[in-house]
Amino acid sequence: MRVADGARRARKELIRAAAMRIAIMVPMSGSLQHAGPQMRTTTHAADTAKTTLLTTLAMVAFAANSILCRLALQEPTIDPASFGSVRLASGALALALIVRLLRGEAKPARPDWWAATMLFLYVACFSFAYLYLTAGTGALILFGAVQLTMFLGGRRAGERFRPLAWVGFAMAVAGLVYLLAPGVTAPSPIGGGLMTIAGIAWGIYSLRGRVVASPLKATAANFAGAVPLALAASVLSIGDLHVAPSGLALAAASGAVTSGLGYVIWYAALRELTALSAATVQLSVPVIAAAGGAVMLSEEIPLRLVVASVATLGGIALVLVQRNAPPR
Repeated sequence: MRVADGARRARKELIRAAAMRIAIMVPMSGSLQHAGPQMRTTTHAADTAKTTLLTTLAMVAFAANSILCRLALQEPTIDPASFGSVRLASGALALALIVRLLRGEAKPARPDWWAATMLFLYVACFSFAYLYLTAGTGALILFGAVQLTMFLGGRRAGERFRPLAWVGFAMAVAGLVYLLAPGVTAPSPIGGGLMTIAGIAWGIYSLRGRVVASPLKATAANFAGAVPLALAASVLSIGDLHVAPSGLALAAASGAVTSGLGYVIWYAALRELTALSAATVQLSVPVIAAAGGAVMLSEEIPLRLVVASVATLGGIALVLVQRNAPPR
């Protein structure tokens, strides 16, 4: 009897303990259900803030390339050929280190020599063009030429543009033509021509980069492949060689920080951006470059540049929107 009574009391205690645990767990589960959406909202807000920060830093870095080059050549503290060589060499070194740290790969990838040649052509023409152009004007010509080259490349690959997209394309071309047309406030035709070539070269480079499996690794390899070409150009320009410590520092910063690190930041931001968003945010680069040139270099922003910017950037934006609109 005592044993039976003890067993009954033990069962009652187990039932009471289980009931207490259930009573405790029910409110807890309810609070977790309520906390779930809040936690998801907080996480989404944090991801959005991170993407916004990375995108902003990347756009500032890309615009800073124009400002750093203008700062170096304005005095001048370095010749254009040396600026390009140092920019590519420091960028290649920085990207190689970053790839090794992020991926643990000691063996570098082989460069795409056609892409490396386009990269060299972009850097060389970019550097020499800024002997003649302001930061904002150069950035607008470069950006316009890059985007128009990529649009034409997409058209050649079979992409179809809607009528409004062709209107935007015509606006963008008209804006660049207006900017480069002869006149009192027109930029140097030499500088404009060189920057147009730089933009076309970068556009071709970007089109080839669409099919690579690892953009960061490919960029590191192509920077390394472009260095010998840049050094050869420096040898050919040996008569104009001039390198001061400040110019060397500006060129190294343009290569390692605003080019090398800038691309790493941009690739990180691209993971969270749609194709349309990625293309659209780049419209800010010429604007940032013009503002930076006005503040840091005391460069004027003529009405011609403002009108050309509205036409070119507005036209490109129209193409992007129509290009990514769902089919009717």
